[in-house]
Amino acid sequence: MKTAYLFDPIFIQHDPGFGHPERPERLVAIHSAISESPLWKELLVLKPQKADIEIIEKNHSKKYIEEVKRTAEKGGGYLDMDTGLSAKSFEAALYAVGAGVVACDAIMEGKAVNGFCAVRPPGHHAEYDYASGFCLFNNVAIAARYLREKYGCERIAIFDWDVHHGNGTQHSFEEDDTVFYLSTHQMPLFPGTGSEREIGKGKGKGYTLNVPLEPGTTEREYLHAFRKKIIPAIESFKPNFILISAGFDAHKNDPLASIKLESRTYYTITKELTELAQEHCGGKMLAFLEGGYNLTALSEGVLNMMEALVESAKER
Repeated sequence: MKTAYLFDPIFIQHDPGFGHPERPERLVAIHSAISESPLWKELLVLKPQKADIEIIEKNHSKKYIEEVKRTAEKGGGYLDMDTGLSAKSFEAALYAVGAGVVACDAIMEGKAVNGFCAVRPPGHHAEYDYASGFCLFNNVAIAARYLREKYGCERIAIFDWDVHHGNGTQHSFEEDDTVFYLSTHQMPLFPGTGSEREIGKGKGKGYTLNVPLEPGTTEREYLHAFRKKIIPAIESFKPNFILISAGFDAHKNDPLASIKLESRTYYTITKELTELAQEHCGGKMLAFLEGGYNLTALSEGVLNMMEALVESAKER
């Protein structure tokens, strides 16, 4: 079996503005590292397709989608103080969502066992009706809804290892018992959500797990928390599919946070997650790019994640 890889040059045309940390060079660095790696020949390279608006409306309001489109059509602008658009940003966002749809289809149809969507703009901060934290549409949340509606996946785990809490994803499913949202993140830090007390609401109570980490948390401390809290929770949930919000800004060299992970940490956590996926859902796992702002740390982290994904796929 293969690991699916999705990338398109349109993602580089999303430009949030001069000096912005979520810059196009991030994806240039990632794609160059992967395409020049020995891993490249092991990948099932798939072309993203533009998502239908109806799919995005499963997770976002029509009014907000129109706002994003209108802002891009007038040449760009800022939706909030952090989230900028250029003329191609709306199109890039449609393809970012569409990459997830294509990847989900490939995995559910048995063409790949797992995958990585190397996409921009990122998504996990995007709320139902407003942009947040560099994010336009919530790629991972929309993928979860797509898996549930098209393929009947009734137990989807979303693990968010970005250093910033995925407020948009949590809010998308906090009253839902079919999607278990789990997050490790630095606190205090943007966006300010993600305390241990946030465990879901209504029938979704108990299906949100936040593991806030203090600034300066080391790799050893991180892995202890990951193995003590995240792994057992996913194990107990027994998911049909595992989605990952894969940010690489918990790396020790990232400029926007203070967690001290190594590049190899991303191999370790991905490897342990693939083992859970093998046990519970036939290996089905899909990662989406979120943050990561030091280009070297970002590309190294992605390569380590991809190594673990490829190893798992070859075992199927």
